[in-house]
Amino acid sequence: MSYDRCVQLILKHEGGYVNDPRDPGGETNYGISKKAYPDLDISKLSEEEAKKIYKEDYWDRVKGDNLPPSVALVVFDMAVNAGVRRAIKMLQEVVGTKRDGIIGDITLGEVRKKDDKELATRYTLRRLEYYTSLVNFNIYGKGWTKRTIETLKVSLNIL
Repeated sequence: MSYDRCVQLILKHEGGYVNDPRDPGGETNYGISKKAYPDLDISKLSEEEAKKIYKEDYWDRVKGDNLPPSVALVVFDMAVNAGVRRAIKMLQEVVGTKRDGIIGDITLGEVRKKDDKELATRYTLRRLEYYTSLVNFNIYGKGWTKRTIETLKVSLNIL
């Protein structure tokens, strides 16, 4: 699954401009938060600018082009939703490598030894466990769960 296809799902999940006072990320647009990008005018962020940020700061950092397509999508989506290092450490946990938050040759080697769809499924289960552990799950949990399941379905070519 290419970056272009993956980012379309991300943009669908993230939606447009939101300024929810309960959201720790603060003001967001296309899922890009003011907290993460304090120098950006979030309200005027274009879709093309958001795609560029997602490519450079998320997709490239999780090595999306080097991961099997089904795994790339679930890891990329988690990176967008909960942070790059957390997404990578979760992948490392699932494949049994050192959890240093950096995808290198060892992590990629272990990923390649696994069945892609099984790994995407195991990663998604771990992701759901993470979300249910959060104190604000009662506020955002239904949306996180729906997003996570839809992402897995797309990664497995079910949707």
